[in-house]
Amino acid sequence: MLLRIDGYEALDARKLMDLYAEGNRENAEEFFPEDDPLNGVRKVEEGFLDFLRDDFLPKPENTCWVLEQDGVYCSALRLTELPERRFYLEALETHPDLRRKGFAAKLLSEVIDALKAGGPFCICDCVGKRNTASVAAHKKAGFAIVSEAGYDYLQHESGEHHYGFEYRYTGE
Repeated sequence: MLLRIDGYEALDARKLMDLYAEGNRENAEEFFPEDDPLNGVRKVEEGFLDFLRDDFLPKPENTCWVLEQDGVYCSALRLTELPERRFYLEALETHPDLRRKGFAAKLLSEVIDALKAGGPFCICDCVGKRNTASVAAHKKAGFAIVSEAGYDYLQHESGEHHYGFEYRYTGE
């Protein structure tokens, strides 16, 4: 089932942190190397959830999209609507226990289908060139590489280690 989350109260924080567990562990090692690993992960999770609650979800242009199956958050992403129905996608992730089963591509496809109801749009994303799974998921969902350097529309910076991806829907 596709969930569109516009407010923090609609989010199951534990399920989301389980989905982002691998990235949270990596961030704990990077940002809290002196801490006990469990304490570092707790700090990262708290920071992530604080960001969603206080900064991301209160803005009406921001949404989280989650693909849920059998009570488990399988895959998730964040989407920010920019002017002229251009969307910036970030933080696409699949639960560590559910990888290589097509959940990311399915989530992307379902989000695209949901956005089509509003008319023409474009979704932009930056994907690490080494992240072959995400590159494949984007292509499977109909995204195309449009630049060799990805552009982060929120931070206003480009990165040569990322591809710039786009999905365009013209309404036809």
